[in-house]
Amino acid sequence: MRVPAGPGAFDRTPVRLGAFAVGLALVFGATWGLGGALGGPPGPAAEARSGGHDDGGEAAHGTGHSGAPAAGDQPVDLPGGLQLAQDGYRLEPLTAGLSTDHPTDLRFRIVGPDGAPVTRYVETHEKELHLIVARRDLTGFQHVHPTRAADGTWSTPLRALAGGGQYRVFADFRPAGLDRALTLGVDLPAAGTYRPVELPAPTRTAGVDGYTVRLDGELRPGAEARLTLTVERDGRPVTDLEPYLGAYGHLVVLRAGDLAYLHVHPDGAPGDGRTAPGPAITFHTSVPSAGGYRLYLDFQHAGRVRTAEFTMFAGAVPTPADQPAGTTPGAGTTPGAGEHGGPGHGHD
Repeated sequence: MRVPAGPGAFDRTPVRLGAFAVGLALVFGATWGLGGALGGPPGPAAEARSGGHDDGGEAAHGTGHSGAPAAGDQPVDLPGGLQLAQDGYRLEPLTAGLSTDHPTDLRFRIVGPDGAPVTRYVETHEKELHLIVARRDLTGFQHVHPTRAADGTWSTPLRALAGGGQYRVFADFRPAGLDRALTLGVDLPAAGTYRPVELPAPTRTAGVDGYTVRLDGELRPGAEARLTLTVERDGRPVTDLEPYLGAYGHLVVLRAGDLAYLHVHPDGAPGDGRTAPGPAITFHTSVPSAGGYRLYLDFQHAGRVRTAEFTMFAGAVPTPADQPAGTTPGAGTTPGAGEHGGPGHGHD
C-alpha cells in the first residue's frame, strides 16, 4: 500500500529523459545557477550551516546550524544536502550523468575557499568522505566510499536503476581546518523512461535477506526523537552484529520532496564496555518539519552489509482523504529493501 509523499509529491506521469546532452543542459544550468548563488558573495543561503556527520559518537547532530541572518535578522537554519556550496566549499561534479546499463565511474571534487581541490580531510567514522546517492523518489539508495586521487579527485563506480531518473548525490565530509562536517548535494541525471515510485506506507518492520528489523519510536518535528531498531534473523535476536565504520549501525534519513539529509549514529560504540552488539541499536535525531521521511539502516552481520528501509511521518499522518483509495498507513514489510550490491543498493 502506498501514500503520497505530501507537498512536493512526484508527478506519476512517465518522463522521457532522452539524450544526455539535452538533460545535462537543463540540469547543470539549474545546478550551477544555484551554485553561483550559494558560492558568490555572502548571503543567507551561502552562509547557512547544514548538518553532516556527528563527531561526538553519543547523540547524533540535528538538522543544521544557525547561519548568517536573513531579512529581519532572522537566522537561516537549513538541513544538510540542500546546497551545492557552503562556507566557501563547493561540490564540483566531473561526470555528466549515470547509466542504467553499466556502472559509471562517478568523478567529482571538493573545491575549497582558495579555489583549489581539497586534499586534506579529517576522518569521520573511519572514512574521509561518505557518498550517499538516492533517486528523487527515494529509491535506489546507495552509501559508498569513493577513492581520492592525489589531485583531490574522488571516484567510484555507480549504476542507476532501470528507467533512469534524477539522482541526488550527497558528499558528507569534514575538510582539515574546519571544526565540523559539511554535507553538500547535487543532482545527476540517468537517461531512460522515468516512472516515479510512490512513497511506501509507514512501516514498523522491514525484511532484508532473511533478517527482520523492527523500528520503535516516533519522529517529532523540531524535537529530539529516540529511535530503536532491533535486528532478528529467522525469528531470533541477532546479538553479534559486527562493527561497520566504527559503529553497529548507521542511519540515514531523507525528507520526502526535497531530500533534506540527516546522517545520524547510534549511542555508544563497539568496544566502549557498555554498548552491546545487538539486537537493539538506538539513535537520537531530530527532523526539521512535519511530513514524510525515508529511513535507511545499514548494519553488518556475517561479513556483509545490508540495508533495511522504512517510511515514517513526523507530525500528523495523512488522513484518508489525502490518500489514494484503499491506502491505510500502518505496519508492513518494506518493499524493495535488500542486500547491498545490486543497482539499487551499494556499499564500499
